[in-house]
Amino acid sequence: MQKAGLLLGCSARAWRSVRMASSGVTRRDPLTNKVALVTASTDGIGFAIARRLAQDGAHVVVSSRKQQNVDRAVAALQGEGLSVTGTVCHVGKAEDRERLVATAVKLHGGIDILVSNAAVNPFFGNLMDTTEEVWDKLWMDKAREERIKETLQISRIGKPEECAGIVSFMCSEDASYITGETVVVGGGSPSRL
Repeated sequence: MQKAGLLLGCSARAWRSVRMASSGVTRRDPLTNKVALVTASTDGIGFAIARRLAQDGAHVVVSSRKQQNVDRAVAALQGEGLSVTGTVCHVGKAEDRERLVATAVKLHGGIDILVSNAAVNPFFGNLMDTTEEVWDKLWMDKAREERIKETLQISRIGKPEECAGIVSFMCSEDASYITGETVVVGGGSPSRL
């Protein structure tokens, strides 16, 4: 009986150790002293990525097309005690891209991580056939959202934070042996890559 108790005690400690390792508890700040530049990072997925990279130890430079969005995001993240700065950048303008990079280099001496998050609305087909509603972003339509959920294996729309974790992992040394892979964060939707 005493042996069984010892065995169970050892197993519980070993399991706790495995659980801690898989949850990242044993590895703190995997991006310490890295500089991350994240485009379109004042809301949604970009903001979640910026937050996660900063939580994992990176100095993050956020950007948006509007100064008020940059100011709001920087204030929110700095309010959490994170190392974040920001600047206006419309990625379609060369001078804005140059300023974004120059800001990161001036403040932090370089860039280790670049997350190109800026995108356009999803639309499949001829761009000239895009309706005004698509340009205004179709997520306000609950019926459409329900149809999309039906195509997903997990039957729900993803959260920005669910993208942020994989980005942080891919930027860390933990992913140093991964090359040329496509990781789809799509809730089980069929990949179109």
